[in-house]
Amino acid sequence: MIRPDTGIGVFLIGALWFLALPAIAAVPDGKPLYYQDPDGKPAYTAEPAKTADGRDYKPIFTDLPTPPLPAAKPTPPRKLLYYRNPMGLADTSPAPKKDSMGMDYVPVYSDEAANDDPPGTVRISPGKIQTLGVRTATVEMRPAASRTVRATGFVQFDERHLVTITTKAAGWIEHLAVSATGDEVKRGQVLAELYAPDLVAAEEEYLVASRMGGHAMGAGAQGGSGSDNGSLTAAALQRLRTLDVPEDEIARLRRTGVATRRIAIRAVQDGVVIEKPVQEGMRIAAGEPLYKTADLATVWLIADVQERDLGLVRPGLTALASFAAFPGQTFNGVVDFIYPALTAETRTARVRIVMPNTDRALRAAMYASVEIAVPVGTGSVMAVPDSAVIDSGKRQLVLIAKGEGRFEPRPVRIGTHGDDWIEILDGIKPGEQVVTGANFLIDAESNIRAALQTFAPPSGSVPKDSVP
Repeated sequence: MIRPDTGIGVFLIGALWFLALPAIAAVPDGKPLYYQDPDGKPAYTAEPAKTADGRDYKPIFTDLPTPPLPAAKPTPPRKLLYYRNPMGLADTSPAPKKDSMGMDYVPVYSDEAANDDPPGTVRISPGKIQTLGVRTATVEMRPAASRTVRATGFVQFDERHLVTITTKAAGWIEHLAVSATGDEVKRGQVLAELYAPDLVAAEEEYLVASRMGGHAMGAGAQGGSGSDNGSLTAAALQRLRTLDVPEDEIARLRRTGVATRRIAIRAVQDGVVIEKPVQEGMRIAAGEPLYKTADLATVWLIADVQERDLGLVRPGLTALASFAAFPGQTFNGVVDFIYPALTAETRTARVRIVMPNTDRALRAAMYASVEIAVPVGTGSVMAVPDSAVIDSGKRQLVLIAKGEGRFEPRPVRIGTHGDDWIEILDGIKPGEQVVTGANFLIDAESNIRAALQTFAPPSGSVPKDSVP
């Protein structure tokens, strides 16, 4: 027995083992090849032996013949289709090149597209997914109680409470009681005093007719024509009223019997003077505007609503408006009217909102941000974040994350828009993952792959089939 506890013993055992390999290979099956220390130590014998403590060495038998390994199949060369833009732009090249920033175009091989994925499916490595900042969200069912239509607008005067004050007789402004734009006026308040020769003549005519009617009634008992003079008086009175002589002036005329030189021009409603083109001493023609007043108790907010939201807005809905002049405050209003035509340049519709303005805080031409709460139905709808939908105008699609770096473009049919979500009517199922970030870069890559699946390049238009 060879003792392996010395370096010479180990060397001799190794040499004997190497020399005995041909003979060992020829030992019949079932007979031990050699015996080894039961503790696995490097101690071997050709015959049965025992350890110092009396334990038997372990017999080592020959193994069954090992079948030969199958010959490795040669790896076929990869076919290079094209080189694509490294930033995902829709640009390819049949030969290696660099982009404007010096980045190498990425080779695309035929085996990358040879799978069972739908056309346009993109495979992206985990590292590139992180580099692109790809984010996903789950398709979910959510309540469709309401949504908010946002718009911008401006304040203007309520056209139902605008008044232009004129006179029906030419004359001269001899006195202005209200002489500044912006002055507040009350109904019946004297605004100016006008000297008009036609009005003075009409008053004199009325007085003459009245006097003649009184004398004629005294003689009428003797057969006079008092009824004719009464008709003249009535006609003179009607002329005064046609010339807009106030009733209190007519009453004064009856009481005193004296025509006045000046006729008072009075306000017809409460409000604010927004235009005053006349000055004291000016001559004015019949029908020429003297004042324009506006009642500011209510104002109109004209909002520009996007065409896609127009079908949701209707009269009677509540609107909230905020103004730069009043940060942190909101003003309530009610949708009153939707104008019948859209603005061709902006594809928006004008919506009129009536807003109370009792404290006169809102002023014409103020800019406003408007929110209109609109109901969009009852129950639940299938929805995705609005950033998940890629809308080219002719089609709408989402990118489905299928795992292992695969992204499938999926056409969808969209419904109503929420505050930050879009209803999906068809094309996806709840629980699927949709891409919400970097989807435009992935979509560009998907379009390239889908186009190349139907493109048969002519001979010699692509590089060699094998790639070093």
